[in-house]
Amino acid sequence: MAYVDGYVLPLPKKNVKSYRAMARKAAKIFIEHGALAVHECVADDVKPGKWISFPQAVKLKPNETVVFSWIVSRSRAHRDRMNAKVMKDPRIAKLMANGAAMPFDGKRMIFGGFKEIVKA
Repeated sequence: MAYVDGYVLPLPKKNVKSYRAMARKAAKIFIEHGALAVHECVADDVKPGKWISFPQAVKLKPNETVVFSWIVSRSRAHRDRMNAKVMKDPRIAKLMANGAAMPFDGKRMIFGGFKEIVKA
């Protein structure tokens, strides 16, 4: 079964275009270094829940939307090797060179690694 790095983040609606451009560049780099797939999705039907939801989890502001994304690897070991290569890639360093220029608030980003248990 595959290994998945998933993340959810708040994105100002005005930054969707710039986030998409950044995500496309990053996805290409991840694929070159071994990712099986990269998915970047923007909220379409996401509502606040009674107790918890994507908007509540990232403390969504009125002018923001939610991004839900994941990167697929063969295994955790494969992910770790791939991430090490990606983080050394100068193109990623260039994308992350100025934290103030990031199109989203990384402090409200939720992320983690997951073992796949069902694939249909």
